[in-house]
Amino acid sequence: MRKFHVAMLCLASLSLLAIAVMGRAAEASSPNAAAARPGAFAVCAACHSTEPGRTIVGPSLAGVAGRKAGSVPGYAYSEALKASGLTWDQATLDKWLTSPQKTVPGTKMPFAGIPDPAKRKEVIRYLMTLK
Repeated sequence: MRKFHVAMLCLASLSLLAIAVMGRAAEASSPNAAAARPGAFAVCAACHSTEPGRTIVGPSLAGVAGRKAGSVPGYAYSEALKASGLTWDQATLDKWLTSPQKTVPGTKMPFAGIPDPAKRKEVIRYLMTLK
C-alpha cells in the first residue's frame, strides 16, 4: 500500500510538471511573450500563467498592473487577500514579492518571497508589461 501512495505522489508531481511545461510552451506564443521574461520570473511561472483567463495553481497574472488584489473572477482567493484593499502597483508588488505572508497575513499563497531587490525589480517590471 505504501508503494502505491509513493507511486501516486510521483504521478501527481509529474502531472503538475507536465501542465506547467505545456503552459509555458503555450504562453511563449501569446501576446504577453513580447516582453522579455526575466529568469527570476521562473518561480512565479511555476504557479501563475501570463495568459488572460488561464489559471494554473494561482490566478493569471495577465493585466495584474492596476488590478485590485483578489479580483480575478473564478479564482478562490483567501478572505484575507480579498479584504486586503491592495491594488497591484509597483510599490505594492515589491512589498508582496518580498513576503506575501507578512504583507497579507492569512493569504494562502505558499511563497517565501524574492529576497533579492534587483530580482524583484525585474519581475515587477515584467509584470507591469502584461496586458
